[in-house]
Amino acid sequence: MFEAYQNHINQNLPFLKESKLLIAISGGLDSVVLGYLCHQLKLNISFAHCNFNLRGQESDDDEVFVLQLAEDFDIECFVEHFDTIGYAKSNKQSTQMAARNLRYNWFGELADVLQFDYILTGHHADDNLETFLINLSRGTGLEGLTGIPEINDTVVRPLLPFSRDEIESFAKQNKLKWRDDSSNASTKYLRNKLRHEVIPILKGINPQLLQNFNKTQIHLQESLGIIEDRIEDVSEDVISQINPQGIHIDIEKIKALNSPIAYLYELLKDYGFAAWNDIYDLLEAQSGKQVFSNSHRIVKDRKYLLLSELNSKVQQETIIQEFVPQSETVAGEMQFEETDTFYNKGNAFIFVDKSKLVFPLIVRKWREGDYFYPLGMTGKKKISKYYKDEKLSLIDKENAWLLCSGDAIVWVINRRADNRFKCTDTTTQIIKITLIN
Repeated sequence: MFEAYQNHINQNLPFLKESKLLIAISGGLDSVVLGYLCHQLKLNISFAHCNFNLRGQESDDDEVFVLQLAEDFDIECFVEHFDTIGYAKSNKQSTQMAARNLRYNWFGELADVLQFDYILTGHHADDNLETFLINLSRGTGLEGLTGIPEINDTVVRPLLPFSRDEIESFAKQNKLKWRDDSSNASTKYLRNKLRHEVIPILKGINPQLLQNFNKTQIHLQESLGIIEDRIEDVSEDVISQINPQGIHIDIEKIKALNSPIAYLYELLKDYGFAAWNDIYDLLEAQSGKQVFSNSHRIVKDRKYLLLSELNSKVQQETIIQEFVPQSETVAGEMQFEETDTFYNKGNAFIFVDKSKLVFPLIVRKWREGDYFYPLGMTGKKKISKYYKDEKLSLIDKENAWLLCSGDAIVWVINRRADNRFKCTDTTTQIIKITLIN
């Protein structure tokens, strides 16, 4: 196995030989063999061990074992203790998910602070098969069937081509010691149930199960590559606008495709949505209908689906107490400057008669009943009607701001000035107001 591992590194992961590596080591068979192989290859490695305090003395003994192994290898070892149960309760997660999040968050912090290039984990071919079966049993898309990626950003899994039997045989041949996690014997968790009860039956039916599974994985990954290329081409056609508020997806162009729901899934799968039938129903829904994930929402707006990030910040109004050259507002940086000339064209700035302003000025969102006197028009107009006539989407309305002097609207910011504050030939004090994005 050593030669096979060395060849795998040389051919597929050569960048590891020139990198600073952090090995996630539990003390179990897989991570011990990974550490040993990397040490034998004289890679630049350090260990990182998590004590999750879930198994009492057994967890502490694992820590002692890992520290001794690091000393034997003469390498640096980092250890962190976690209140896993407390974290799981406070974050409403399973113990397994809590441990995973704690582990990878800490590894990431270590890598950032100490400038490790990659984090190595001991996942192998049997782990990959288990993950495939878990995803299959729960229902998944093609990505869920492609298994554990060998390289995922800075996380690398060099043992992925090797089976658990190969790894254990290598450990015994080289007289390596490791720790057995007693919780791995329990069939309480789905992964363990598959490992101990289901997969042995499958291997008994077909001894070549892992080899054939690996071939299937390659075919699935190749198919996924074709889909990703197609989605990239489709995206250029159906996504008509990308701006800070989100993206616009053309409904008619989506509906013209074969299997629109499949395309919507591929376009939106990275934004945390789960209610895919509700998203598909948006294609025929009335404007204003919305579907939410924990981080994003999609709004039906006439001819488009508008995808935007949920803003967790509470946007408050801003008060500008007095005339100053620059003021920070919730809408951005507003610049005030005195000038000798004016022209009433353009939306990104306005000229106003300073004598007509009453400080403090207020930057706020629109309220029911708000109206203004649009520059260039006679009479007043409700802000709600102005937004409708301008065909502002729900998201655009939510991101629109008003500059007010008392109860009077001076400017629908970056859209339309108010006639009451315009400069005339008799104006003696001219102020130019610009919103700097």
